[in-house]
Amino acid sequence: MKKINKWLVKLLQALINLLEKKEEECILKTQAEDKMPTTNHTEVKGVNLLIIRDTFTENSTIGKLYINGEEFCNTLELPWKGNQRSVSCIPAGQYKVRLRLARESATRDYLHLLVQDVFNRSYILFHRGNKPEHARGCILVGQTRQHDFVGNSTLAMDLLMKEIINLGGENINLIIKNN
Repeated sequence: MKKINKWLVKLLQALINLLEKKEEECILKTQAEDKMPTTNHTEVKGVNLLIIRDTFTENSTIGKLYINGEEFCNTLELPWKGNQRSVSCIPAGQYKVRLRLARESATRDYLHLLVQDVFNRSYILFHRGNKPEHARGCILVGQTRQHDFVGNSTLAMDLLMKEIINLGGENINLIIKNN
């Protein structure tokens, strides 16, 4: 019994020493952080998407997608046809965007983006696809581009989702400009 008690005492002492050491480390870390310059906590963090449309054909609208100012991939949309559902790209402007899970969609079995508050339109998505007929009024992404075509769309979409998640996945803003 005495051996067990001595063993328990040694164990408790070791735990106490470990906790005291951790507490000391936390105090030193907090003191170091207190000396660091503070950032403005009202600063809004988020993801800023910018599409600059630069190629307009009878069948498509092609552009470049930038994330927080860095060129990221190409986009393909339908041509402008008065913002008509499923046959037109959406108007240039500013929109909120959110991540949309596969389980929220009847047609997309992967994480994608939903553009919100588009006038007279709904369910405008960023999704995979290569040709105008795949767009149905949405925004397709691709690594390469040709006339009325974006290539390596699955890779572009996967990389886009990864980047947005790495940036926090919230407060996503989209600006679309026609060049």
